[in-house]
Amino acid sequence: MSHRSWCAERGNSPSNERLELLGDAVLGYCVTSHLYRIHPDWNEGDLAQARSSVVNSSSLAEVAQRYDLGSALLLGVGEERSGGRGKESLLCDAFEALLGAIYLDGGMEPAEAFVLEALKQRMTQVADDPGVDDAKTRLQEFVVRSYGDSPNYVVTDSGPDHNKSFHSQVWFGGSVQGEGQGTSKKQAEQAAAAHAWQTLKATTEPDRSTT
Repeated sequence: MSHRSWCAERGNSPSNERLELLGDAVLGYCVTSHLYRIHPDWNEGDLAQARSSVVNSSSLAEVAQRYDLGSALLLGVGEERSGGRGKESLLCDAFEALLGAIYLDGGMEPAEAFVLEALKQRMTQVADDPGVDDAKTRLQEFVVRSYGDSPNYVVTDSGPDHNKSFHSQVWFGGSVQGEGQGTSKKQAEQAAAAHAWQTLKATTEPDRSTT
């Protein structure tokens, strides 16, 4: 649980970054292997999108909050003051470091059991739609196919450094097609893409009330 900011204040003692790297690799294997086994009808693209939805930073940070990993983090003074215990990136890293430690302690079997329990709900959510959370990819494919160009994201931010809010607009077809907000640039862009995607679905799907 030792963040590099805490280690830097104590003579550069080892941080959790090596464990985080190992945990990331273990996580990718466990999730991909599980999805491969239980969805034999999915193609490579389905598996890749589902894995991305399960192991993205928002999903892992949510699980880390459920396990209250934020309270266990060792943070430097500056990171503590800026609200590091609630930061998505730090929580995600902490989850992966914990998984790396579990793997080193007991091997793949307990590591996989931990992953499947921690992310069971998330994997159930994406089972019906592998790309449900990847609005940017869906929108990208549609815009390239329909307009021959890629969507363009314009992101602005506001607020102090420790509590920034991001606002994104997505442009294609000569105008703004969606807007969204988030606590990171990535979240804001995904929200804008989701807004645009939902608008496109509403305007292209047939009106079932008249049939």
